[in-house]
Amino acid sequence: MELPYTPERMDPDPARAKTREVSGRLLEMVAVKGKVTEPRTGMSFVVCDEYGQDLYALQHRWSVGGMTSDQYEAGMQNLRKALGEYGWKISKVSPEEIRATNETEHFFVEVISHTATPEPTLDFSVSSRCYRAASHAAANEG
Repeated sequence: MELPYTPERMDPDPARAKTREVSGRLLEMVAVKGKVTEPRTGMSFVVCDEYGQDLYALQHRWSVGGMTSDQYEAGMQNLRKALGEYGWKISKVSPEEIRATNETEHFFVEVISHTATPEPTLDFSVSSRCYRAASHAAANEG
């Protein structure tokens, strides 16, 4: 199988930094103050081996919690508005979920608002496209 794009050449450490930077900008777009947490998995290294042995992607999962119900709603509204202003194309939007792609930076985000739970959160999953590692060994270090 072939990818519909040419993967950017980048080793895992700089790719992790870039992914965290994108996540940080998304948090700024929410524009509400809460407690940011990462689940045990935090940043996951995903091998894109169906496309080549030196290809990988990253997935960064994190949440914002500890806010009032009004803050969760405001955060989702702020995010919906800001995504378009910062080059993200929204593919799905509802009061509880937003999915968007940034073709310039090559990232996808899914945000789910879990407000009907004892500990409400906005859960983020930020995924990169596949990168090409500088070497097969670097891809395996993930």
